[in-house]
Amino acid sequence: LLPMIISEHPCHQQVSYVCIIRTVTTSVLPLPPKPKMKMAANVNQNIAAQNEQARRIGDEDSNMVQWRGNLVPEKEAKALRHVFDNLQDHFGHQRSDPRVKFNHVSLAHPGHGQKWHGDVDFTYDIDGDHCKLNYIGMDVCVDLTPKLVHKHGQPMLKDYGRSWVYVYLPQLTIDKVKSYAKAGTGWEVSDEGFIGDPNHKLVAIEANLNHQCGEEPSFWDIQDQDASGGRGSISSSRIGSVQEVTAYSHQQRIHRGFGIFSVSMEVEGTPNCKPTPGTWDEAKLCFTLVSVRAWGITERVAPIVYAPSKWH
Repeated sequence: LLPMIISEHPCHQQVSYVCIIRTVTTSVLPLPPKPKMKMAANVNQNIAAQNEQARRIGDEDSNMVQWRGNLVPEKEAKALRHVFDNLQDHFGHQRSDPRVKFNHVSLAHPGHGQKWHGDVDFTYDIDGDHCKLNYIGMDVCVDLTPKLVHKHGQPMLKDYGRSWVYVYLPQLTIDKVKSYAKAGTGWEVSDEGFIGDPNHKLVAIEANLNHQCGEEPSFWDIQDQDASGGRGSISSSRIGSVQEVTAYSHQQRIHRGFGIFSVSMEVEGTPNCKPTPGTWDEAKLCFTLVSVRAWGITERVAPIVYAPSKWH
């Protein structure tokens, strides 16, 4: 068991304990949706991406195996089990450094606006085997509490719980994520999109949610220890999508657990001048929540209920 300090306020310091767990499931479930850049469709880019994916699969892993009822390349399945099932090598307070590397990001301009975009992928060192994956995990608190509405009945935080939610995590954790991003991509990461609570040394992230049918992020409830008795083995059950769980009044709390995210990067720049790392430019990290493993609730984190003040 490893402690994670949720609040460092001197009046009510809380320490929760997390354990390395293995999710046991026999259900046939859809794969998590692949990250999508917020940019205009481009046929040539799509063809190039498909060719690159086919080349990568052919070069790295010609064997296809089952993972949750889906056929995926063997190395990808190994990484999926490592991150989604065994909950290994994720970022968290008082955890050892995860054996994961942020890979170089290829930025593209959508043809309009003043920002370049790129999806981040990761390489996990799993017993000496280097496996690529589009996801990372972090110890977080996921905020499913109701938000304030205007006097005319309109929500003050539009589409909250449907297309985005707040997740809270220690400042030390996000600092480590930023350092990994700098080491792997070369980009300095800005504080844009992070909402700080320096009194409690916490940070809130506005995490995107896929809300297309069949692509919603999953919400799992961690239950009792698995009867198989494996080291750190705990069973969990899927209780719905994050959007479905948010609609249940008894679930409208702040849930402690493990969040799995896809990550993209945004860098300001004009269409005819591609930004490069190592200059004065900074990159913004954008997080999309794809799955939650919840092991409890907390009353020690004050939720954001309307538009907050931001450091930037």
